[in-house]
Amino acid sequence: MNTIDRARELRKKNTNSESLLWGLLRAKQLCGLKFRREHPINPYYADFACPAHMLIVEIDGGYHDHVAENDLKREEYLRALGWQVIRFSDKEVEDDIEAIGIAIAKTLDLEYSYKKRSRNGNVSRFKKRNP
Repeated sequence: MNTIDRARELRKKNTNSESLLWGLLRAKQLCGLKFRREHPINPYYADFACPAHMLIVEIDGGYHDHVAENDLKREEYLRALGWQVIRFSDKEVEDDIEAIGIAIAKTLDLEYSYKKRSRNGNVSRFKKRNP
């Protein structure tokens, strides 16, 4: 399986906390930042990455307690490539998503702003056709 296909598979298997955070990060809603989900950085995949600022946001679930050593090696590798890595627990994301957004903005020395995305899109495709 190539890296793009693997990233697509990972996106389909996201956790509740990943879905919540993606709702905040998608469509440049947080401080106008462009984030990617399950972004490949060989041989790893970042939960969320903002390539313009070389920032990776990771969400740690309970299973991370069992792979802490691997996470440390992974983080060292990514930092050596120039990425900044910040981590949040599932609980932190689920308890206060706005605090996570504020922390991400602060990490980048940005003033926190959130602009909810427009849901209008291409409305014409949803209009009923006259018979």
